[in-house]
Amino acid sequence: MRRFSVSCVLYLAFASVACGAETESLHPAQDYRAKRSEPVQHDVDFSIVVTPPYHTHKLQVWVPVPQTSAGQEIGSSEWSTFPLDVTPTIHVEPKYGNKFAYFEFDDPQGAQIIRHRFQAKVWQLDWKIDPLQVRTVDSWPTAFDKYRGGESQAVVVDERFSKLAEEVVPTLGNPLDNMESIMDYVIRDFRYDHVDASLQASSLHALTNRHGHCSDYHGFCASMGRALGYPTRVTYGLSLFPKNSPSHCKLEAFLPPYGWVSFDVSETQKLMASIQQDEMIGAEEKNQLLAAAKNRLTSGFRENAWLLQTQGTDYELAPKASRPVPVVRTAYVEADGVPLPEPDPANVEKKEFAWMTAHKYVADREVVNSFKDRETLNAYTK
Repeated sequence: MRRFSVSCVLYLAFASVACGAETESLHPAQDYRAKRSEPVQHDVDFSIVVTPPYHTHKLQVWVPVPQTSAGQEIGSSEWSTFPLDVTPTIHVEPKYGNKFAYFEFDDPQGAQIIRHRFQAKVWQLDWKIDPLQVRTVDSWPTAFDKYRGGESQAVVVDERFSKLAEEVVPTLGNPLDNMESIMDYVIRDFRYDHVDASLQASSLHALTNRHGHCSDYHGFCASMGRALGYPTRVTYGLSLFPKNSPSHCKLEAFLPPYGWVSFDVSETQKLMASIQQDEMIGAEEKNQLLAAAKNRLTSGFRENAWLLQTQGTDYELAPKASRPVPVVRTAYVEADGVPLPEPDPANVEKKEFAWMTAHKYVADREVVNSFKDRETLNAYTK
């Protein structure tokens, strides 16, 4: 049984009473409640090149379609294919509301190219969370069940995670502080690795190996948050910079009254490591930068060079594939009902891919990488 300090009990009692009257109004479909700033208009040219196995009769491809929300506005959109001319059908899967363009190629001869050109206006989102304003919810509405329960593929919640969650957070307190403890644990004990990564937001891969890429980090954090009783999810999208692997994911936790809040644990870890290893700056400046990076992480932040495509994990595609998917990064592909392996072009040890992406982004003004440009931390220096 968990232990609570007297001050924590008093805080939770007050927060629970304050929240009780609002519980019925809580809903996971609530849009982001963050400050929007620094809008950037991006022209996106994104292609997927699929090489089906020899003598494939039916090639099926599901491509995520970004949607307008509080953090982004999707403009004109155009799809094309080559060499076969296939018009996609648009579907929305029922569990999370993710939208997909579905392509079906009959008896494809050689590689098939799917091209999506569209415009997206993306804002920087800053939640600037005040921990004292975060409310504890004693009884979550049933609409949150899919974000609080364990899954079979990605966000697993079982005795292993419950036990570890009690070790990392021995005394329950403020929900944000508890999530911060989980993120601190990952930043301290996990190693970023593209060579041995699940590519599937596998909390089990992260738990077992203590390394992986962004989806392993955030799948693990989501599992740990759910083990503490909080709604969490993994969100996948595109980093709108030239890079080998265009996809990137983030962690979100639902923290009333702020709603869904975005956290990027893996990129923050890499940023903090680069600061720690920088021999050109003194100890005082280094400590200030590290504190600012940590403050930005726990305050809730999403950059204007990241485009949301999907929310949630472990769901049936629309139309249905041969099996539920743990996540969809940039596409999901099946040849005659058999899933083709996920590519990771950032893995230097891989030389062959069943499919690959090509992408170009043009912004209406200069865009900095918030996890490389340290000047972006100035707003979070205390």
